[in-house]
Amino acid sequence: MFKNLMVYRIGQDWQSTVAQIEESLQKAAFVECGATQAQSLGWAPPRGEANGALIEDIGGQWLLQLKLEQRVLPGSVVKRRADEMALQIEQETGRKPGKKQTKDLREHATLELLPMAFTKQSNIKVWIAPQQQLLMVDASSASRAEEVVTLLIKSLDGLSLNLIQTAETPAACMAAWLTDGEPPEGFSVDRECELKSVDEMKSVVRYARHALDIEEVRQHLSSGKAPTRLAMSWRDRVSFMLTDTLQIKKIAFLDLVFEGRESPEKDAAFDADAALATGELSKLIPQLLESLGGEHDFANPSAAALPAQPASTEAAPWD
Repeated sequence: MFKNLMVYRIGQDWQSTVAQIEESLQKAAFVECGATQAQSLGWAPPRGEANGALIEDIGGQWLLQLKLEQRVLPGSVVKRRADEMALQIEQETGRKPGKKQTKDLREHATLELLPMAFTKQSNIKVWIAPQQQLLMVDASSASRAEEVVTLLIKSLDGLSLNLIQTAETPAACMAAWLTDGEPPEGFSVDRECELKSVDEMKSVVRYARHALDIEEVRQHLSSGKAPTRLAMSWRDRVSFMLTDTLQIKKIAFLDLVFEGRESPEKDAAFDADAALATGELSKLIPQLLESLGGEHDFANPSAAALPAQPASTEAAPWD
């Protein structure tokens, strides 16, 4: 369901309903690229069904999906066509095109070639946890997440979002966990990490499928390298990669999560997967923030951190 998450705090003043969000998203629904359009993005049904709802409410968790379509037009192809046009002009006029005319030729070549270019599509999941006032974007890069957030803010009146920051930096906490060998309660350190020096050399050391509780790792840390990525697990239920920018990457649900779970029917698979993913991650995320010193409140630095949710004793939605 989710592979990577960036976590945002929803502004306290924003209130909305599923029906209101559906109506707003319809105004920015996905439309395929036009003949000379390089890119198109808009909201699409999370279930992947044609003409389906643009927001799904699964046990009080709201799921959206942004669809992106891009025309694949390599720069080398554009340059070759622009060079052909420039050569034709030179043969006809006896002079080479100047810088401005060359730029215009490349733009003209792009418009000429776009209708013939193949398109590729990708989807970005968005998860809103209204009770926790959190919004998560399943994006592999900060720039892509910001693109989603920008369109969301335009689509939903009154919505404000702030990328969550913690009282202690992830890099400092990860360094302490590796040095002391004592990760926070409920978490364990796995066998992958990346260490990077903060000097001008930007030296990088990577460990993969390797024990990290060794003297060599501690020496790298004491010499000034800082963790930028650290593989971790939470209660033997979810594995993930934590980054120094507080991205949660490579999310995977472990076998313990699936114990006693029956395989859902095809039509119910989306609901079951969504309930499982949001159910586990809605407990993991607050505990992870707490282990990083709590959420930093810029308006009130002394405010208490977001409390971690206790483990639920209720039956899973698919039981």
